[in-house]
Amino acid sequence: MAERGCPLEAVPLPAEVRESLAELELELSEGDITQKGYEKKRGKLLARYVPLTQGVDPSLQAETRIPGPSQATAPVPEQQKTRPSHARDERFRSDVHTEAVQAALAKYKERKMPMPSKRRSVLTHTAVEAYTPPADLHSAPPDVTTGLAQHQHTYCERPQLASVRGAPRGGSGSVLETAGGVPVSSRVSSKIQQLLNTLKKPKRPPLKEFFVDDLEEVLEVQHPDPDQPKPEGGQTAVLKGELLAVGSTWPPSLLATLQQWGTTQPKAPCLTALDTTGKAVYTLTYGKLWSRSLKLAYTLLNKLTSKNEPLLKPGDRVALVFPNSDPVMFTVAFYGCLLAELVPVPIEVPLTRKDAGSQQVGFLLGSCGVALALTTDTCQKGLPKAQTGEVAAFKGWPPLTWLVIDGKHLTKPPKDWHPSAQDAGAGTAYIEYKTSKEGSTVGVAVSHASLLAQCQALTQACGYSEAETLTNVLDFKRDAGLWHGVLTSVMNRMHVVSIPYALMKANPLSWIQKVCAYKARAALVKSRDMHWSLLAQRGQRDVSLSSLRLLVVADGANPWSISSCDAFLNVFQARGLRPEVICPCASSPEALTVAIRRPPDLGGPPPRRAVLSMSCLSHGVIRLDAEEKLSVLTVQDVGQVMPGANVCVVKVEGTPYLCKTDEVGEICVNSSATATAYYGLLGITKNIFETVPVTAGGAPVSDRPFTRTGLLGFIGPDNLVFVVGKLDGLMVVGVRRHNADDIVATALAVEPMKFVYRGR
Repeated sequence: MAERGCPLEAVPLPAEVRESLAELELELSEGDITQKGYEKKRGKLLARYVPLTQGVDPSLQAETRIPGPSQATAPVPEQQKTRPSHARDERFRSDVHTEAVQAALAKYKERKMPMPSKRRSVLTHTAVEAYTPPADLHSAPPDVTTGLAQHQHTYCERPQLASVRGAPRGGSGSVLETAGGVPVSSRVSSKIQQLLNTLKKPKRPPLKEFFVDDLEEVLEVQHPDPDQPKPEGGQTAVLKGELLAVGSTWPPSLLATLQQWGTTQPKAPCLTALDTTGKAVYTLTYGKLWSRSLKLAYTLLNKLTSKNEPLLKPGDRVALVFPNSDPVMFTVAFYGCLLAELVPVPIEVPLTRKDAGSQQVGFLLGSCGVALALTTDTCQKGLPKAQTGEVAAFKGWPPLTWLVIDGKHLTKPPKDWHPSAQDAGAGTAYIEYKTSKEGSTVGVAVSHASLLAQCQALTQACGYSEAETLTNVLDFKRDAGLWHGVLTSVMNRMHVVSIPYALMKANPLSWIQKVCAYKARAALVKSRDMHWSLLAQRGQRDVSLSSLRLLVVADGANPWSISSCDAFLNVFQARGLRPEVICPCASSPEALTVAIRRPPDLGGPPPRRAVLSMSCLSHGVIRLDAEEKLSVLTVQDVGQVMPGANVCVVKVEGTPYLCKTDEVGEICVNSSATATAYYGLLGITKNIFETVPVTAGGAPVSDRPFTRTGLLGFIGPDNLVFVVGKLDGLMVVGVRRHNADDIVATALAVEPMKFVYRGR
C-alpha cells in the first residue's frame, strides 16, 4: 500500500476516485467512520492504481504517494466531467491495464512513432528492461515520469487489447506471452486460462479460402470421361401425328355440345357420385347440368353487385373450392363459369388458416386477381371461421367473397335470357394450378380453342362414343381427371362414375366393382390404384373386367408404372382383362396429353418395352441391355403422339438442338391442343410455350413454336414415345444425370426383406 502524505495531484486518478477519497476523509474527520474502516475503504479505492507507482525509481515514489487525511487534497479540475462514485469502470483493473500496456509495448517495434504514454508495472519490469527499442529512437528505457508529469490531469488513451498466449498453470501463477512474445507473470484463473487457450488457436480462414484453397479439389470442374458413352445416331426429325379428323360432326364449342345434350337428351346420365361406402348418392343428368349451369351463370352476372355495380365482368377469374368427394357441384360450377364467360380456377380446399400449401395457392389467386370463390354449403361449414362467423382470411390469400351455389341460393333466369358464350375463341377458358419442385404455384392458362381441340383429340385417340360409361378414379379438378372425366365425357354424352379418394382408401377394389356393376367400357386410373387393388383382391372371385375396352393409366410415363401394369395383368387376366386394353399415356400441365397408347380396335401398333442400361442413361445415351441384369431400367411405351400434334426431342440444356436418335432429351409438342401460357408470367411463358427447336446447322424445324413438356424421353420403333423421367426430378451428380423417379421404381421393384439392387 502506498504511504500517506504524498501529494495527490502527482498521481493521475480519475475524478470519481478523487471525490470518493474526499468524502471518505470527511467522514473520518467528522467521526462517522473509524480509522480502520477508513483505511480499508481507502485501500479498496486505491488498490487498482498501485501498479501506476510501482516499478519507478524510489526517489520518485516519495513524490507520488497518496496524501493522508490530515493533508489538503488537490481540487478537481472543472473541465473534468464527474461521474457517480459507484460507477466503477472495469477498464481500470490492474491486470487489464497491465495487459494493455504490454500489448502496446509488444507492438512498439512495429509502430514507428512515439508512444502516447510510458508506464510500466512491477509485473513487467524485467520485460521492459530487456526491451531493445528501434535504432531511430532513444536507446534508454522509456521514462515513466515524463508521462506522469505531462498527463497528471488528463487521461491517456487506452491501447487496444492484444491476444495473449498462455502456458499451462503451475502452482499459484503462470507465465503468459502477449502477441508480440513479451512474457507476463500473473495469477490467472482457470476460466481466464481457458479463454487464453481459445485465443491461442488460429483463426478460421476467410470464406474465400474455404472454397478456393481448402476445397479446391472438390470444386474443380469435372471434365467428361473420354471413355463415357456418347450418342452415335443420326439427327432426329419432327414426328407428325395423325390428322385430326375435323368434320361436320364436330360441335363448334364444348358449351354448344352441352346445350345440345341438355335439351335433346335431358334424361341421359352425366355423372354419378358415390359416398365413402360405395353407394351412389346422386346421378346428375345432362338436363340438370344444363339448367343448373344456366342458373349459376345468370346469378353470377346479374345478382352479385359491389357499390351498385356488377361484381364480375367477362374474363374475370373465379376460384372453385370443392372437395374431392363432390364432383357434381364442381361440374356445375365449372360449366356455369364458362357460360358466364368467367375463368374458373379450381383449387384445393384449405385445411387451416396458415397451411403452407394454401399460402402458395393464395399467391396464385392474388396474381390472377380472384375476388370470388364458389363452394357448397357443406364445404363452407367445414372451413375455418373468424370470430364474426364468416370464413376466415387465409394467410397469403387475397380478400374473397364466398358464394354458396346450392340450388336455393341461385336465381332462375328469365326464359328470354341466353348466355353469349358459344364459340371457342382464343380467350382463356380455365386456369389449372401447377406446383413446381421448388414449391411455387403457377397458373397454367388453357384457351377455349385448346380445350375444344383437346377434347377432339382425346375422342379420336381413345375412340370414345356416345353413352359409354367411364369409371374415373383420378382427381376430377385437374390433369387427366378433368380432361377425360369432365370435359371430353360431356362432348360425347358419356356417363362418368366418379370414385372418391376416401372410398379408395377404405376399399381399394371399389373401382373394379363399379366397372362390373355399370359394365363400364373405359376406366381412368393410376398405377397406384392398380397396385392397391392387387393387395385387396384376395377372396374376391366375383369380379370381371371383360367389359373394359380401354384402361387408361394416367401415370404410364413413370418408370414404376410398368411393374404395376404387369402385376395387375397377371392377376386379372384370368378375370376377363385383355392385355391390349391397358393404355398408358404421358401428359403435362403445359402440353396436356402428349401421347397415349391406342386401344386394339383402333389399329395401333403393338405395345413395346425397352430394357435400357442405367449407366448409359446417366450420360443421356440410349443403349439396350440384357433384361437379366440388375443395373437396367425397363420402360414401356406411352403410345403414339396425339392427333394433330407435332413432336420432337431437344437437348435438355442450352440451345434447343434436335437430339440424336439414341439420345435422351426433352419432349416438345406443337399442337392446337396445348396450354397457352403461365397466367401473368410473361418471362417463363416465353421460355416454355415459345420454344423454337433447331437443327444441328441452326435452322428452325418449324415456323410455329413448340411447348416444352418437362418429360425426358425418346422416340422408339414404330414412332412410339418412351419416357424415362421428368425434368423436375432430374438430379445432376458430377457429369452424370439421374432421375428421382427411378428411386421410387427401385423401391417398388425390391421385395420385402431383400437388398436394393446394385446399380439402381
